[in-house]
Amino acid sequence: MGALSETLFESELFGHVKGAFTDAKEDRMGKFELAKGSTLFLDEIANLSLPLQAKLLTALQTREIVRVGSNKKIPIDIRLVCATNANLPDLVKQGKFREELLYRINTIQIEVPALRHRSSDIPLLAKFFLEKYALKYNKPKLKINAEALEKLSKNQWPGNVRELQHTIEKAVILNDGLQITPEDLLLNPSGEIIEVPTTTLEEMERKMIAQCLQRNDNNLSAVATELGITRQTLYNKIKKYEL
Repeated sequence: MGALSETLFESELFGHVKGAFTDAKEDRMGKFELAKGSTLFLDEIANLSLPLQAKLLTALQTREIVRVGSNKKIPIDIRLVCATNANLPDLVKQGKFREELLYRINTIQIEVPALRHRSSDIPLLAKFFLEKYALKYNKPKLKINAEALEKLSKNQWPGNVRELQHTIEKAVILNDGLQITPEDLLLNPSGEIIEVPTTTLEEMERKMIAQCLQRNDNNLSAVATELGITRQTLYNKIKKYEL
């Protein structure tokens, strides 16, 4: 993640003051302030850089945050819920995740079974993602047939829900009809997604994200909402496309 992306990420969490960085045109509260008295959910916490991990740990220990570009301490009152598909103890051993932070956030741990062990959830999730992406790509009449749902239910899904989500999105993008069939689901027998050339799609995605960033003055929450993706996914794509 580049310096600007890192700063924007930090700003999303802790807020910023006017002039703290390029396009910081006004004071803005971060997620910790906005979540006052409620629950703050941080997805893919393993992707936080070590400096941001340190700042998060300090915030949790002191119950205070400091906005980017400011020295003023602001009290916070939140319940933190984190998620990751990484093995945090292993990352601690590798020096990629702070041990103190792991102890701080690991008060109660809930392990969600792999998607292959929850096959009854797959049709429900597939239909949810279909509705989402059919709307996003202006294909509101697109449906998925029973044979396609059966194929999805039998897949092993090593990438869990995100892999299923990606599979459905790709099927929606590439489908020119009114129904997703088993042939539209680009899977191989091992359960891994078959990669197809997506240069054009990637170029379109990069251009779309760049335009959206400009249109929303680099407000990542607004960009993520407009694109229909999570902030973490947006951060990853900003890093991928070096925006």
